[in-house]
Amino acid sequence: MARKETAADAANAGRLKQIALTYKMTRKADKMIGLVLAAVGIGTLGVFLAIGFLIGHPVYLGIFGLLIALLATAIVFGRRAERAAFGQMEGQPGAAAAVLDNIGRGWTTTPAVAMNRSQDVVHRAVGKAGIVLVAEGNPNRVKSLLAAEKKKMNRIVADVPVHDVIVGNGEGQVELKKLRTTLLKFPRVLAGPQVTATNDRLRAMGDLMSNMPLPKGPMPKGMRLPKGGQRGR
Repeated sequence: MARKETAADAANAGRLKQIALTYKMTRKADKMIGLVLAAVGIGTLGVFLAIGFLIGHPVYLGIFGLLIALLATAIVFGRRAERAAFGQMEGQPGAAAAVLDNIGRGWTTTPAVAMNRSQDVVHRAVGKAGIVLVAEGNPNRVKSLLAAEKKKMNRIVADVPVHDVIVGNGEGQVELKKLRTTLLKFPRVLAGPQVTATNDRLRAMGDLMSNMPLPKGPMPKGMRLPKGGQRGR
């Protein structure tokens, strides 16, 4: 019993440490984070207390309001932490790969399946939507890189839909912070066994960068994206 309590205490301490670290990293990019969280928490609790006094149940509404205030504060903190993380990642090489790596269960991501001398790069994600090729780099150069990779995918897995996305802020491009949402919006047309078969065929083919070490992404030390699950396996 004591061992279980010790393990639980250690897990709680680890979570608290991670929250504190995330707050510090967020505060570097968002100076108002502390005031915003305080305003949300106190404001929410104040509203419930006021309602409680009006209806004659300040204790019950106060307790309920405290729980709601904590929840609202956590939601706001998560969103602002996510925005700060994307702000620090945007424009850095490997940023799209870091987002893809956190896309969620059911997806298998392979970074840098194609690259040119200018370090424009194409990553690949495979899921029930099919194959999604995600390019980051100079928009004019990555188009030819994407076209070549898409042609190769169509030749290897002709029965699987292939989508392409260019990460950026220009016309026809997808912002880094919207990349995960964009992939999840693609219609699901493959069943689980088809996804597995597609991954097996692509794995057998091999990738351009399979023997070259690649950084996992430019995320600052200690900063994590909100949980979306790990990449599919």
